[in-house]
Amino acid sequence: MSVQTVVPVPDETFATPAPAGQLDRATAALRDNGFIVHVVDTAAEARELVTGLVPGDESVFTATSETLRLSGIAADLDESGRFTSVRAGAEDPKGDVQAVVRLGATAEYVVGSVHAVTEEGHLVIASASGSQLAPYASGARKVIWVAGAQKIVPDLETALRRARSYSLPREHQRLQAFGQSSFIGKILIVEREALPERATVVLVREPIGF
Repeated sequence: MSVQTVVPVPDETFATPAPAGQLDRATAALRDNGFIVHVVDTAAEARELVTGLVPGDESVFTATSETLRLSGIAADLDESGRFTSVRAGAEDPKGDVQAVVRLGATAEYVVGSVHAVTEEGHLVIASASGSQLAPYASGARKVIWVAGAQKIVPDLETALRRARSYSLPREHQRLQAFGQSSFIGKILIVEREALPERATVVLVREPIGF
């Protein structure tokens, strides 16, 4: 979903990977908040890890994400034929926006990314349509988020600023190739996971996505 809007130039200070100490603090806080956390060095390692975490016989929905696209995770889950991909098995929505939004609502697994991870162990995800937010929050039985270390920030205020001043402009630039623009319609803040072993965060030391 997109509308014509004025979007600022991306704040490139949010493109730099967090130093080791900051990544360690975020990792510890995420674990304290009920998340399973894996830290890997490269996107290739994240790809191998994530495809090993998703069983082939369980339905999986891939949220639209440059992190998943650039790492090859989206292609593995949706195009390899080794997984029960909701996207691959869906009928052509024929312009039905609500049908697209509902695609991931009942998947057993949802795989995606976030726009910021705080040192307090909180996750921030911004979305235009909100299609990925329902399975992220509670719809999916298992959720896996992959995030580059450049998404780690000190606190929630900075996380929201990152989403608005870096992630949104970068998404706008991406969509311009299709004659579209983007906006933030809904924001999900995940502070803690109540269900044991439901949510996994894969942190990648190198930058990937936005």
